[in-house]
Amino acid sequence: MERGLHRPVTTWPLPSWSFAQLTLAADYYNDDLAVARAGLEAAEAAVITAGARPNPTLALSPSYDTDAESGISPWTLGFTLDIPIETAGKRGYRIAAARHLANAARLQVASAAWQVRSRLRDSLVQRQAAERRVRVLSRELAAANQAARLLAHRLRVGEASATELALVRIAADKSALQLQEARDQAGRTQLAIAAALGVPPNALDGIRMTLAGLDAFPSPTQAAPSRQQALLDRPDILAALAHYQASDAALRLEIARQYPDLDLGPGFSHGYTVRDLDNSLTLGVSLTLPLFNSHRGPIAEAEARRREAAARFNAVQADAAAQVDAALGGYEAALEKLDSANRLLAEEHRRMSSVQTRFDAGEIDRLTLVQTQSELATGELARLQSFEEAQRALGALEDSMQRPALTGRQPAVPAPQMR
Repeated sequence: MERGLHRPVTTWPLPSWSFAQLTLAADYYNDDLAVARAGLEAAEAAVITAGARPNPTLALSPSYDTDAESGISPWTLGFTLDIPIETAGKRGYRIAAARHLANAARLQVASAAWQVRSRLRDSLVQRQAAERRVRVLSRELAAANQAARLLAHRLRVGEASATELALVRIAADKSALQLQEARDQAGRTQLAIAAALGVPPNALDGIRMTLAGLDAFPSPTQAAPSRQQALLDRPDILAALAHYQASDAALRLEIARQYPDLDLGPGFSHGYTVRDLDNSLTLGVSLTLPLFNSHRGPIAEAEARRREAAARFNAVQADAAAQVDAALGGYEAALEKLDSANRLLAEEHRRMSSVQTRFDAGEIDRLTLVQTQSELATGELARLQSFEEAQRALGALEDSMQRPALTGRQPAVPAPQMR
């Protein structure tokens, strides 16, 4: 946690968890990231394998002469050493391909980490919206029940109709149903957050989460200052480029394999003759002659794989560009809708203030005040829905760029005050 936050953690366990701290916990516990990191370890080990030089081979060849003359040892001892020598830079191309694949695996870890962050953020946004919806619906239900009681009293004295009372009770029942659904949604978000973190749900019991950072909205210019830079920084685009570079190195390796490797085979034999020892040295050189095939098939396959990697890179880049454009347009529309909802809610608050003043002055009755409170809660629910849609649109914009939109600057669009 201290390495990730670049500051000391003075209190542990944490009294409350921010989005940044929860993201670090997800990076630590989530199994998807563990799989990606294991793949990176395998790719890095493959670089070592690619750089290994072929080992020489030692062959012993003792022989026994069954017709040896008397006084002469029938045994002859000999050995040969086979030393393979790679030519045409094959080892360098093999190392280059492995390093590009390791780089792609490293970028896939970054992409997996972003996906984990995205799921966690979406779950936290849902939790925040559900908790606020519960508070607003509780006030709306209280106002509807109070209005029903006032109308029931008026009905008994003949100042209201049964239809009016029935309509208010139906509205109260709808509010109660919506409140129960919001509470159920809040409970389900606990499971979603636990799944995004990679921990069992009971691990979050007693954990307090501070989600204030999810209230900020940068302007579209702040959120996506450079479409081109966003495309250059996306890990999946860079990973596709690394795969292309690996396929290019693999093609160069197959071209180099047209040239045969050499095998040096020095040898030594030791025996006895009638007069003296008989020692001999041999030096052999062998290579594969490209008579029946000149490695054209593997080269053609490598060329096809490079074209495939190039096409995949272009597809990933085009898809990313379309995602950025669509997400930016959706975010701008969501901000406009949120701005309209904020203006409408501000009008509702001014109207509520006016009604409260008239009620305090005795100009209107309590039923009118309660009905205005209920209408205000309805406006708050509409604004809350716009707020949640804007948060989802901001998350989609971040996902399209695969980087956080907020950089510590003040948001250009003020966050609404949730009462």
